[in-house]
Amino acid sequence: MAKVAYYTKEGLDKLKSELNELKSKGRADIAKQIAEARDKGDLSENAEYDAAKDAQGHLEAKIAQLEEVVGNARVIDESTIDTSKVSILSTVKIKNKKNGAVFTYTLVSEEEADLKAGKISLQSPIGKGLLGKKAGESAKIQTPGGEMEFEILEIGL
Repeated sequence: MAKVAYYTKEGLDKLKSELNELKSKGRADIAKQIAEARDKGDLSENAEYDAAKDAQGHLEAKIAQLEEVVGNARVIDESTIDTSKVSILSTVKIKNKKNGAVFTYTLVSEEEADLKAGKISLQSPIGKGLLGKKAGESAKIQTPGGEMEFEILEIGL
């Protein structure tokens, strides 16, 4: 059973662009490496040829993986998102109850996560812990660093 993942339009476009890049430029680069290695003579003892064939295998595996992800991807219509509780694409302002630090995160799919940009995965401990909560509620979340408690201050898009 394939796993359906939800993306923003930009996130899905980025994945499709990466897939097209791998299929065109990536495959062409590998074919060139294989041809160059083949021109160097005996293939049975040609480390460059073996390395190029390995790289080709890795590239094809990545292409197959991306094709599956893109094939099972769904674009989220932001107008249908319920902002009364935390869900995918929610931008959530939370406060760490222990130290008072305030953070703002947008919950996105695993492939779109980028902590520097304030985007965390729904699959992350914090993402899972916040999911379904409403503004004003607290969430006790088990993280790799121990249990943390957050208060949900605001939910928006």
